[in-house]
Amino acid sequence: MASAATMPSGMAICCSIPDMLFLPELVFGGLVWILVACTYVNPANPQGYVMAVSLFCFCLSFIWMMVFLCGSHNNKSSWAAADVLYHGLAAILYLSASVLLALVTIGWGNLNAVLGGVLNFLGTSQNADIDILKIYRLDISAVVFSFITTLLYTIHTIFSGIRWKSF
Repeated sequence: MASAATMPSGMAICCSIPDMLFLPELVFGGLVWILVACTYVNPANPQGYVMAVSLFCFCLSFIWMMVFLCGSHNNKSSWAAADVLYHGLAAILYLSASVLLALVTIGWGNLNAVLGGVLNFLGTSQNADIDILKIYRLDISAVVFSFITTLLYTIHTIFSGIRWKSF
C-alpha cells in the first residue's frame, strides 16, 4: 500500500508544517535556558529541573532536526511515530517546567514586594532590592518564553500526529 505522506528531508523541513517549528523551538528553548542560567539557578531545586528540561529538549531537538535535515531517516511510519512521541514528551516536560518556573517567579515577586516595603520603611538604600528585582524580571521573561516553547512543542505534536495518521 502506497502512502501519500512523506517525511521531509533536507531543506524541505523548512516548508513542511510541523517541521518548520524546529527553529522557533530551538530559539525560545535556548532563551529559557539562558534566562534561567542568568539567575544563578536560584532556588536550585525547581530551577535545576527547568534547566535540565530546557537543555535536554534543546539538545534533542537539535539532533532531531539534524536527522531530518541530513535525510538520515527513511520514509517510514516508525519515524513519524517517533516524531510524535518525542514532541509529545517535550511538550509535557516543558509544561511541567513552565508551571514550576511560574511558581518560583511568583515567589520572587512576593519577596520583592516585601523587601521593597521593608527597605522603604527603614530608609536604607535599595541595592539589595535591585538584585531581587533583576532576578524577578529575568524569571518573568523565562516564564513567558517557556510557555511559548510549550505551545510550539504542542503544535508540533498535533501536526506530527496528523502526519503520522496519514501514513
